[in-house]
Amino acid sequence: MSYFDAASSAPLHPVARQALLAALDEGWADPARLYREGRKARLLLDAAREAAAEAVGCRPDELVFTGSGTRAVHSGIAGALAGRRRVGRHLIVSAVEHSSVLHSAEALVAEGGSSTEVPVDRTGAVSVAAYADSLRSDTALACLQSANHEVGTVQPVAEVAEACRAVGVPLLVDAAQSLGWGQVAGAWSLLTASAHKWGGPAGVGLLVVRKGVRFAAQGPVDERESGRSAGFENIPAVVAAAASLRAVRAEAAQEALRLRELTERIRARVPKLVPGVDVVGDPVRRLPGIVTFSCLYVDGETLLHELDHAGFSVSSGSSCTSSTLTPSHVLKAMGVLSEGNVRVSLPRGAVEEDVERFLAVLPGAVAGVREKLGAQAPVTVVEEESLVVDALGKRCPIPVIELAKVIGDVPVGGTVKVLSDDEAARLDIPAWCEMRDQEYVGEEEADQGTAYVIRRLT
Repeated sequence: MSYFDAASSAPLHPVARQALLAALDEGWADPARLYREGRKARLLLDAAREAAAEAVGCRPDELVFTGSGTRAVHSGIAGALAGRRRVGRHLIVSAVEHSSVLHSAEALVAEGGSSTEVPVDRTGAVSVAAYADSLRSDTALACLQSANHEVGTVQPVAEVAEACRAVGVPLLVDAAQSLGWGQVAGAWSLLTASAHKWGGPAGVGLLVVRKGVRFAAQGPVDERESGRSAGFENIPAVVAAAASLRAVRAEAAQEALRLRELTERIRARVPKLVPGVDVVGDPVRRLPGIVTFSCLYVDGETLLHELDHAGFSVSSGSSCTSSTLTPSHVLKAMGVLSEGNVRVSLPRGAVEEDVERFLAVLPGAVAGVREKLGAQAPVTVVEEESLVVDALGKRCPIPVIELAKVIGDVPVGGTVKVLSDDEAARLDIPAWCEMRDQEYVGEEEADQGTAYVIRRLT
């Protein structure tokens, strides 16, 4: 089995396993106690903090360990907003942030605050100018991920941090995906990360708050972790997290070159092997191991099952793989195709043979899914010189399949209306038009669902 979903959770690094087992014997006592066992635990905790701080590029007393990366994000945002409550209650986030950041923004709005989502371009990157324009006199905090978890695009953190610094607004960086590859550049104020993303154990997060940043921890506070993360420290897991972070960073430069070559191979060859594919994300400013593409006329869940049966563990941002039947917010913000979406994220140590086998298996898997999903003849009518396709009640990718079947039945300059009540159609039909050089005219109201109007250009 080839595990190609390291962006969700990386396999446990051998150094993490060794450190975890050793710390289980030495780090079980309360590090706040003064007897011998407590002092041993304290030494392990302090050493782990120093190692993690060195990797981040901060002071040890600026870093605390939390129960997860999500907890670090929630605590970091809440504490920074509370610390600057006299300035205002306005939060800035990018449209492609991790859900933990977006959920914090939703909570702020529900409590009477306000939030601005900065849009991204089709590669998934924010504009520094757009971010700067979103800053207001009542902005308490801005958030920006260092790199996107779904498509791998690296964000201009240093430039955004400088724009925020110029007006005195702290910037929180979610570095979960990138910290294993290197320090985050720029004058950021807060940083969060999660150990299981770089090969450490799950259940360990990092929260860094720079000296001078106004911060007021929220909720009940105890004496642990500078009052910013309540509860007894999981010292064996913390030690393993810090040890593995140091280990992966020592390997990062060489491994990045190797994985980047493998993902570039996938990016270049998939469109040649599989017709109707859109490779998404920035082609240059990207993490080494992530490559994401979407396949026309493919059900994402079915394709993932086919690849699983063939021995490959991959993930997807397709709406078809979600119980909500709504597209990934990242793909939606980018305005790219969501149907048949596949994210390949190679773990450290991934070998060329597995990548070649994936490239050999993928065309047949996609072709098989397309054959299974061959939609029945769509119900069409002619209405005022426009062909109307009734795709109501049909989920992705059926509305797009039926559009593709009938677009050739109208003359150049003629239009097709697709009636659909699937939310994914709002993203996938315009994306199909761009891929197929047809004109997406827009939406019209319909008795049921929405009418999407497409004009044939070729």
